[in-house]
Amino acid sequence: MTQPPSPLGSVDKALLTLDALARAGAGGVALADLAAEVGANKSTLHRTLAALRHRGYADQRADGAYTLGAAVLSLGAAYLAEDNLPGLLRPALEALRDEVDELVHLGTLAGQEVVYLDKVEPQRPLRVWSAVGRRIPVATTALGRALLAATPDGAPSPGHDGGPDATPDATLRAALAAARERGYATETEENEPGIACVAVALLRAGRPVAAVSITAPVERMTGPARDARVAALRDLLPRVLPTGLTVPAPTS
Repeated sequence: MTQPPSPLGSVDKALLTLDALARAGAGGVALADLAAEVGANKSTLHRTLAALRHRGYADQRADGAYTLGAAVLSLGAAYLAEDNLPGLLRPALEALRDEVDELVHLGTLAGQEVVYLDKVEPQRPLRVWSAVGRRIPVATTALGRALLAATPDGAPSPGHDGGPDATPDATLRAALAAARERGYATETEENEPGIACVAVALLRAGRPVAAVSITAPVERMTGPARDARVAALRDLLPRVLPTGLTVPAPTS
């Protein structure tokens, strides 16, 4: 199908220019090449770039090449801000819940704890208490382990294990190594008797911004049932995430 024309051509050209600058990367792109890619004459594009530079969305190197400006970072940060994530990711959480009919959580790091940003309840009853805003030690949760495992510098240091009563540091290191190898993290009866979790981190540009977990009774987290829940996190979830978010690939 042919895409309908933009309602406002000048704005469309500016947005196409930003897309082209993003593809060009740190090396930048010359005005003539950018004009050819965007489909604009050089004088018009030069004025567009001047406006983008004025607001910080474009920059120009000493050799004349144009690059993205630092102001674009604020857009990405606002889009994935903690208070925006629940609404942004709710459709994905609901799709995951509908696939496995289990409790689904969205969480993010807050110091040495994980805070629940959202949850979607299953149709069937579940013997576990959780609440949006609840904080739990990072080391003993699948959500926290998924986030730490996906952080390039996320290897725990002494004391980064959630407190004196949390998982010992060596055990956490082993859990993170396993999470990196598999692409997902696990936790079994470390927070609630009879309850187990599996979780994956949500990545933007290779760094975690949040994590999603499936929580279920232990008997539904073994054998083929567990495999089905892991498959939903690894295969279904990436297909329903907003553009720009991915899940980690297994290293093995």
